[in-house]
Amino acid sequence: MTTYISILRGINVSGHNILKMDQLKKMIEGLGFKNVLTYIQSGNIIYQTKKTDALKLSELIKKGIQKDFGFDVPVFTITSDTLEVLIKNNPFQKDINKDAVFFHVTFLAAIPAQEKIDILKSIDSKNDIFEIVEQAMYLYCPNGYGTTKLSNTFIESKLKVSATTRNWKTTNELLNSAKKIGKIQNV
Repeated sequence: MTTYISILRGINVSGHNILKMDQLKKMIEGLGFKNVLTYIQSGNIIYQTKKTDALKLSELIKKGIQKDFGFDVPVFTITSDTLEVLIKNNPFQKDINKDAVFFHVTFLAAIPAQEKIDILKSIDSKNDIFEIVEQAMYLYCPNGYGTTKLSNTFIESKLKVSATTRNWKTTNELLNSAKKIGKIQNV
């Protein structure tokens, strides 16, 4: 079985789309996924399945959330191997002058068009910087993510792709959790 991470956007934010993680876990198990874990309340799911199409897995989870909880949220799904490569490819972690506390990763639903990336790069984002590598946007926000212009909504409006962001600690914890369940003997 392959270990996947699905990341939800827009749940448990400002009192909207409230979804308890134990209910989400139960729903995911009901879809036939194994060794299901959730991480924090922002909608991070780690699980195993024999299915191999990440887009179909995202759609299956999205439909399950709509059916069981009544709201529509974007779902981003990647393998644990992809997440490991994504973490290794962070261009900011080699810079000793950058504190990892201010690293974030924005997961993109598709690879954005170069002309959209160029438009985004031309916008003054103050001290915040970013690099896009395929379907990941690496952010360095030295004044904190809460103050950045580079929010999910802003990124989506400029790149014309769905996006959701996780801080560096969460991104690494997702990989650690995926590695743990990857070692579980499957039935």
